[in-house]
Formats: sequence, C-alpha cells, structure tokens
Amino acid sequence: ITLAVLVGLYWYFWGAAAYYHHDSPLGVALIFASTVLLISCPCALGLATPTAIMAGTGVGAEHGILIKNAEALQKAGAIDTVVLDKTGTITKGKPAVTDMVTSAGTGAGTDAAALLRLAAGAERDSEHPLGEAIVEHAKAQGVTPGEVQQFNSVTGRGVEAVVDGQTVLLGSPGLMAERGIDMSAFEADVLRLQDEGKTVMAVAADGKLAGLLAVADTVKESSAAAIAQMHNQNLRVVMLTGDNWRTAKA
Repeated sequence: ITLAVLVGLYWYFWGAAAYYHHDSPLGVALIFASTVLLISCPCALGLATPTAIMAGTGVGAEHGILIKNAEALQKAGAIDTVVLDKTGTITKGKPAVTDMVTSAGTGAGTDAAALLRLAAGAERDSEHPLGEAIVEHAKAQGVTPGEVQQFNSVTGRGVEAVVDGQTVLLGSPGLMAERGIDMSAFEADVLRLQDEGKTVMAVAADGKLAGLLAVADTVKESSAAAIAQMHNQNLRVVMLTGDNWRTAKA
C-alpha cells in the first residue's frame, strides 16, 4: 500500500507531465497506483466477483430460483419481458372442482351432496386427472363416494357406471347428446362455465340429467400479486400455454 501511494504521488507530481504531457495527472497517477496494488494482491478482484456470484446464486437457490451462470445473472438486469408458463406456474397444476349445478327437479340431482356422491362413485376407478379431481373434492366435502357395481370408460368422452344401484353417466355435454339426454335446462350454465375457461362435465342418473360439475386448474393465490409486482417494475408479462384459447383468456 505504501509503495502504491509513493508511485501515485510520483506520477501525479512529476511522471505524468514528464512522460505523458497529460492534462489530467490524477488519472495517470490512479492507473499506476492501482496497478501496483493489483499486482501485489490480485486476490481482491479475482475472488470478489465469483464469491459474490456464489453467494447470490446460493441465496436464490434457497428461494427456488436457479441461475444458469454469471453471464445469465448479469443479463437478467436488462430483462424487459417475462414469459410465464400457465400450468403449474400461474396455476396450481392440479385440476380442482370449482362449480356444481344441480337440477331443480326431484331425484339425486336436487342435492349437491348426492350429486357429488354419484359422480365420485363413478370416477372412483378412473385414472383421469379430472376424475381424480372429483374424487378429491368429494373427500374434501366429507362425501363418501357411492358403491360401484359396474364401470366402463368412454374414451375421451367420460364414464358410465352403476353406482348405488343407479345407472350413472358422467362426461362431456357431447356425450349426453349422443345418449339422448336432454340438457336444455342447463344450456346457459354450460356456456357460462365454458366462458370462464372451465371443463364442464354433466352427470345423468337413470337417463335423467342430475347436474353439472365444472373442473378447472385454479390460479395460485400468489400469482396475481407476483405479476402485479413485475408490472410495477415495468416488465411485460406474457402467459404461454398449450391450453385452449377460452381457458387461457379466463
């Protein structure tokens, strides 16, 4: 340090004018003084940067943020657009029952618990994510799925089963139309739920429509606040998804 100070003083008072004819002797003096410091102890700069990056990426990893390398970290400061995947990032990544609509007439459809018991019973042996969502919702509501006597999966359309002695058909509105089940009383509800980006499944018991179940991949509680925070930082936020347009828009 003493040698660096002496070198700096030399170049400031005499060397800069004698050798460089420089108008700013301070700049020349600082360059030579810092050069002596770095040659004698290069560890300061050589270790400071990687140490800071290691500490920063370590803290990031503890919060679930993975940083590829130092260059990526440096470029992150210039980001103006953030692209988020929808499923599992903005949403929970796990479908859940969001709505139930029951029929106004008599029978199993008049009671939401009875409707859920039939639907969960029909889906008990199904491995489809939407079926699992119905069974999980029944458990959460304290409803025991009905006893299944027969089960048949209608690929891509729904399921049919005998639950508690009743013939239950559960699936898309298209499946109901194929089986000749009147859905006119629920048409407005079907359109409303689909416009909200939800998957609508109808439940029919013994040939009569009992009600509707709407299943959706719900948005995480923290997503809105996180996106608002990015907007406050003047970042453009984009959602990327392979889902259909109506669901994405909702």
